Amino acid sequence: MMERRLKLAKRLLNPDNSVLIVAIDERELHRLALLLEQLFANSDIQLVTTVISGSGRVRPGKFSLVEEHLLVVTFGEAAIAPWDRNMLDGLKGDRGESLPIEWKGLRRRNAANRRGTRPNQFYPIFVSSNSRAIHSIGGAVTDEIDRRSVPAPPGTQAFWPLKPDGTEMLWGLTPVTLRKNWKKGYVRVGKKGTIQYLETGTIAGIEDGSIVVSGRARDGSVLGSRPIDDDEPAPKRVWHLPSHNADKHGTLLLSHLLPQRRFPYAKSLYAVEDVLRFYLARSPDAVVVDFFAGSGTTVHAVMRLNRQDGGCRQCIGVTNNEVAPDEAKRLRARGWRPGDAEWERSGICEYVTKPRLRAAVTGATTNGEAVQGTYAYTDEFPLSEGLEENVEFFTMAYEAPRPVAHNRAFTTIAPVLWLRAGAKGRRVDEAKADYDVADTYAVLFDLDASRDFLAAVAEAQAVRTAFVVTDDERGFQTVCAELPGRVEGVRLYESYLTNFRANAAQE
Repeated sequence: MMERRLKLAKRLLNPDNSVLIVAIDERELHRLALLLEQLFANSDIQLVTTVISGSGRVRPGKFSLVEEHLLVVTFGEAAIAPWDRNMLDGLKGDRGESLPIEWKGLRRRNAANRRGTRPNQFYPIFVSSNSRAIHSIGGAVTDEIDRRSVPAPPGTQAFWPLKPDGTEMLWGLTPVTLRKNWKKGYVRVGKKGTIQYLETGTIAGIEDGSIVVSGRARDGSVLGSRPIDDDEPAPKRVWHLPSHNADKHGTLLLSHLLPQRRFPYAKSLYAVEDVLRFYLARSPDAVVVDFFAGSGTTVHAVMRLNRQDGGCRQCIGVTNNEVAPDEAKRLRARGWRPGDAEWERSGICEYVTKPRLRAAVTGATTNGEAVQGTYAYTDEFPLSEGLEENVEFFTMAYEAPRPVAHNRAFTTIAPVLWLRAGAKGRRVDEAKADYDVADTYAVLFDLDASRDFLAAVAEAQAVRTAFVVTDDERGFQTVCAELPGRVEGVRLYESYLTNFRANAAQE
């Protein structure tokens, strides 16, 4: 089972810069290590041991089990980024390098900082529609004024301190202070469209020289890093941190997100977050694949990392909808079988993974109540605030060739095309017209409309993929020949079916 999946993973990994991380206990550790050495002979393999339960699991006549292991396989230039702890005793770490300066979100998040709770911190920040850089900073808006009545300068968009649900909050600084800091390069628009700023301590470090400014971005914001003292120890291969306790930060955290639901042996959210941070700190646009997603801890951890540094990392979690043995026995006793709605509702994906991720993003439980508790350690805030992320759930199924070939199953495979095109922007879900141009890809359903389609694609500068639905090889080649050089032409549906059969034959 593991060998087949690792061979598939090998095809996905970038040989120039990627990492494979496998969490395993002592029972399969040595066999898995040998298998990894066999499959990835030219890669570097490291073993990390992490304490997940200080109290241990008592085993009569044996040593108490307190740890699990991480086998880390790195490819090409992949290497850990420095962080401020050595992972064994909480001391700061060092790799003879430097840490990038940390940008913080300017919008206040807790309920005590809603509009009206303090003066002078509700105002517009105008951002250029073309460059996405800050154009100007408006004055404070008093509580009785509707923000929508405030005009924006031509060519700009007004940014306000709004929560995803539209709640009006406050900015963290007054307009006067923010303007002063912006002129010095200490304020910027982050990659996800959030307003970010440097805290007082970071600014002081820049101005006293302890933080090195290496340059400035196009919008004038500073680029810099903080050196790590040479006498501090490097991150160690044995990890012993309170944040990695699986009972408290795995099982208990999950119970806050999903009251009355249980999932055994959930991993600590912060343990997964930490190991990913070492390899993703320098990769804000990385793609993470977890093909044993379980309760969804990896997806959750990637969302947390994005919040901490404004990254746009994507995470694809793959899991089945397996029902636990005891639950399966109970369902069979009631006459239910796999495929029945009652059976499928009890599977891990439907019962745990999906609702856990919904709760993490929305901040609300399955009952619609605010999630209780607070995130801890690196980024502390109430779980009820949620996370500003987009999540899509897909169910993989087989489609018969005939309806696919006759364009009757486009709605079913539409999510696959969206993923193939980069999973960004609007998705084309139905074949309602001769063609459709979304944010990053386009679909031509009727070759007779190819002239208008090509004109629309040429105008949409962000489009990078064009799917052409046709059985006519010559017609497909003609369309591809006229596509802009930045656009890749992909044929549907013959290429879809042919590739599926070819890939299946290789397994």
